[in-house]
Amino acid sequence: MKIRWFGQSSFLLTSEAGVRILIDPFDRMLGYKMPKPIETDIVVVSHNHGDHNKVHVATGDFLLVHEPKDYHRDGVIIQGFKTYHDKVNGKKRGENIVFRISVDDLTLCHCGDLGHLLTEEQAKEIGRVDILMIPVGGRMTLNGEEGAQVMQQLKPTVTIPMHYRTKALSLPGKLLFDKVDKFIEAAGQPTTDVGILDVTPANLSQYAGVVTMQYH
Repeated sequence: MKIRWFGQSSFLLTSEAGVRILIDPFDRMLGYKMPKPIETDIVVVSHNHGDHNKVHVATGDFLLVHEPKDYHRDGVIIQGFKTYHDKVNGKKRGENIVFRISVDDLTLCHCGDLGHLLTEEQAKEIGRVDILMIPVGGRMTLNGEEGAQVMQQLKPTVTIPMHYRTKALSLPGKLLFDKVDKFIEAAGQPTTDVGILDVTPANLSQYAGVVTMQYH
């Protein structure tokens, strides 16, 4: 499976069979510009905010995944778990969905704009995770230290931080989000930087720890 990061919380997963899964698409926001149109088979939306729900950038007869329930298509299994965008049960920023995606004998967990630590029950429901995608920029989501705590709750082999400050961001984005450094320090694990992550069950252990990705 190949994993490509577009910035913020948006990824494109391409399975060995060529199934394309677009997660949390945006259009233009805070300095990022999404390539479009993106031909895809599945579009995953973690919550209904403008930097995560721009489904119009996708083309094709795709399956829209945007509720906390189970979805199946082309050998891909996706399960959604209701969470919140804040620490007060959604009263500030609403609900969020954490998605577990099973494809190519790998299990990925995309946390959307998770704003709180997981409960024991939530962590148990999500279960085993090979690759975790976790927001770490703070202010609107978990910060670096909290992201590292969720990483410890789920114990993935690989953790990909997202939703943090990068050089691409305009001034408002730079003011809103922390850099990834705080998360890397709190995680205390080896860090690998990649352009596109080409991962299989056989080579997963080569990337064990934190994987930072270059946005495209």
